[in-house]
Amino acid sequence: MEKTRVLIVDDHTLIRDGIRALLALATDIEVVGEASNGMEGLDKVRELSPQLVLMDLAMPIMGGLEATRRIRKEFPDVKVLALTQYDDRDYIVPVIEAGARGFVSKMAAFSELSSAIHTIANGGSFLSPSAAAVLIDECQLHVNTEDEKDPYHQLTDREREVLKLVAEGYTAKEIAAMLVISVRTAESYKTTMMQKLDIHNKTDLIKFAIRRGIITL
Repeated sequence: MEKTRVLIVDDHTLIRDGIRALLALATDIEVVGEASNGMEGLDKVRELSPQLVLMDLAMPIMGGLEATRRIRKEFPDVKVLALTQYDDRDYIVPVIEAGARGFVSKMAAFSELSSAIHTIANGGSFLSPSAAAVLIDECQLHVNTEDEKDPYHQLTDREREVLKLVAEGYTAKEIAAMLVISVRTAESYKTTMMQKLDIHNKTDLIKFAIRRGIITL
């Protein structure tokens, strides 16, 4: 059985010793070396050709984030698994963006670490539950922020109805009859809607509606 070759990069000797001892329990994992900082870790990757690097983040000389970037650039086939005591957004998001294939807290059980190594070695990705929660929050925050910037999302449901009907060619009188509102109210919805969208003529409104899939030709 071929073993997964692992390099441990952490600036604490006790941590490295503990991880090595735990990984020795797995018959299909081989620790091929250790490094105490990112720079040394990069040298060890060149020397030892591991398949996977267990990477701490907060280290002297060169931190795990920069080391991950360099390893992924120079050795794209080498997988990086971030293993750190920090599990907040300021650590998780940057290291994933840098190219790490997974993130596990040092507080995790050995079974979780072992599962992460096996998953990543086989081409997958792995996030501890706390890291996954952080990334979900980050994605939702990004979506909400983008929505706030999109003027279409500032329209009320009634204004969206009016937008669709105007783009389809209905007059204010016809829209008023269809929505059971006064013509004056229909005109008011139309004016407010166009102001929110920063659109000033019907042609541009129709183009906008087509781009957004609100109407089709």
